[in-house]
Amino acid sequence: MLHRLENATGARKARKRVGRGPGSGTGKTSGRGHNGALSRSGSTKRIGFEGGQMPLHMRLPKRGFTNIFRTVYLVVNLEEIAKSTKLDKTIEITKAALQAAGICAKGKGPLKILGQGDLTESLQIQAQKFSASALEKISAAGGKAIELES
Repeated sequence: MLHRLENATGARKARKRVGRGPGSGTGKTSGRGHNGALSRSGSTKRIGFEGGQMPLHMRLPKRGFTNIFRTVYLVVNLEEIAKSTKLDKTIEITKAALQAAGICAKGKGPLKILGQGDLTESLQIQAQKFSASALEKISAAGGKAIELES
């Protein structure tokens, strides 16, 4: 009967009512202890705070170098192009066509074609970069690799 439906036992937990007198168990200090930063209203600890001790991320040694001006390529293998059924292989294959077919990730950045897999069809592929093996396989299949400027 719909009017008799109830939640399973323990499915709904009553909220903690703090500051409602000594008999409630969370009266007076409302479960916050006595003094200190966390007993005050508006206090928050940042992630990784260790009570004033030097945090772990500051104790660990810093190594290496990250180039913020690096070029991040959108990468596609020849095997993905070869086995795709959504691509129109009669015309030039571009970054936009690869993204529309769901082969290449949507996003900014130049496209790079890698040579993993075999290519049997003669294709014209436009990209900013080609690996040496991809160039070799495209030309061996009778296709054309058109290298665009970045």
